[in-house]
Amino acid sequence: MSASVPSHTPRVLPFAYPLDEFYAQAGLTLPRIEAVSGETLPEPYRSLLVHERDMTPTLEQFHGAHIHIRALRREERGDFYFREVVLVLDRDEKPVEFGAIKISLPLFPPAARRLILEEREPLGSILKTCGVAHTSRPKAFLRVESDAFINSALQLTGQHTLFGRRNTLADASGRPLAEIVEILPPCLQPPTVKSIA
Repeated sequence: MSASVPSHTPRVLPFAYPLDEFYAQAGLTLPRIEAVSGETLPEPYRSLLVHERDMTPTLEQFHGAHIHIRALRREERGDFYFREVVLVLDRDEKPVEFGAIKISLPLFPPAARRLILEEREPLGSILKTCGVAHTSRPKAFLRVESDAFINSALQLTGQHTLFGRRNTLADASGRPLAEIVEILPPCLQPPTVKSIA
């Protein structure tokens, strides 16, 4: 069963959190987003999204290149750090993901918190570098109609049907480390050689 929101209806969607909150704070209308079954996602999106791994290493393996982030908006509220980011390839700055994330800073060791706030390394890389034990649990898979803001983030023109997921990262005790919406650009084409040595 899918749930959808017409593009003219500004609403909060549990499966679009925290992206929906960023849109509401910016006074923007959330684009049309549907929660769909993972089995309905076309390839290569299904392989890139329908799993319980971190997205950073998954995308790095697919594209054969390391990734860093470009922060678009950020906000700290108490113990929580919110940001909208674009993940881009180190080699050519090509956008490979648009995301919105809510991070519970106190659950991370100091070194990881520092790296998070430096806004260079993706969270998946930081978790690995700092040895933070965690699980990745997708809560929903998404079909998104791109709007002007997402187009700008992903360097697109025109309207596109995009695919993504709503994911929760939890620590070893089950406490949420991060709530994430991850949206991939269209027409993903990996390079011929998939090595990031």
